[in-house]
Amino acid sequence: MATAMARPGNARMTPEERIAALTDGLHTILERAVESPSHWQVLLNASATLWRYSGGNVALLMMQMAQRGTEQPTLVAGYKEWERHGRTVLKGEHALWVIAPRTSRVQQLTLPDGTRQRIPAGEQLPRGAVDGGKKTIITGWRGQAVFDVSQTQGTPLLVPRAIDGPGAEAAALWGSLERVAARHGFTVDVTAAQYGLTSGFTDFNEHRVQVGAWLSPEERTAVLAHELGHVLLHGPDDDVGRLYGSSTDHRGLAEVEAESVAYTVLKAHGIDRGPQSATYLAGWADAVIEAENDAVNHGGGIRLPVLRVDIAKSVLGRVTAASKGILELTHPPGLGGKISAADADPRLNPAGSYAGPEQTVRSADGPVMAGP
Repeated sequence: MATAMARPGNARMTPEERIAALTDGLHTILERAVESPSHWQVLLNASATLWRYSGGNVALLMMQMAQRGTEQPTLVAGYKEWERHGRTVLKGEHALWVIAPRTSRVQQLTLPDGTRQRIPAGEQLPRGAVDGGKKTIITGWRGQAVFDVSQTQGTPLLVPRAIDGPGAEAAALWGSLERVAARHGFTVDVTAAQYGLTSGFTDFNEHRVQVGAWLSPEERTAVLAHELGHVLLHGPDDDVGRLYGSSTDHRGLAEVEAESVAYTVLKAHGIDRGPQSATYLAGWADAVIEAENDAVNHGGGIRLPVLRVDIAKSVLGRVTAASKGILELTHPPGLGGKISAADADPRLNPAGSYAGPEQTVRSADGPVMAGP
């Protein structure tokens, strides 16, 4: 097993061999996550830091950094991207590998007989064809070499520092989460007339999220984050969501997915929900096995993940995608694991320095220290 996990870093591998090795490594991580809720929580912790990456690539980056016996990845970029930000890769460092898509730009068109076709962008359209516009499609997958900030040196890099503990930050986050709900067409009601006296409930028919009025501000924020997980993942038209749990009673993996989204979003904002999330996450493995059994017996010809490791991969992908969709609107501290995010962050000046009062400095020789 150790040999298989080490192979992605071998520069002599062919592209096909590297993708196969990365995929095998990812399956190993997911198998361990199904066996132990603590492994699942470790993946969520990393996803809260690297939330701009897919769940699969977060797992792969963790695996390769652990193999080196070093700290977990925090900020990752390609060789040239680091150079553009004034930092170079340390001599002797080996690349980390993630899975990236191969893409192609195509021209969509409709032929005179009504059939639709795609041709490479730039080619001349057949006679009588109707131009349907250009589109970028995924044609395959490749391994992409990246490096963590701990593998680089150069210009000090200043990024926002995470806030520890809930405190007053929960109130500000609540407002951001309300805006996320509104973006998806849902209103948020804080009410003592709660459905079934549960802490939170999502009504897809009325497009409304209810949160218990008796909860503290911190608990309300956590419950709203959880319900947003349902909003993004468990609508009536989501076939996979229906496999994982009914949108009306939020059972099984649907509950684990929603709490995993809440845990990741809050963690990214510096709020640790570990003890409160423990009950949900402890049922992770059992819920995966139950979903596997349900999938085997599922009819209707709908293509759904059936094998245990595929279900785990599906859940990780769905959770990290939903978390990213929320965090892109709530703007947590940090850069989500991608240095390129500094270019688009309005809190950062053109030189890459954080303009706000809270910051972390990655100095040229590696250590992290609090900024002024």
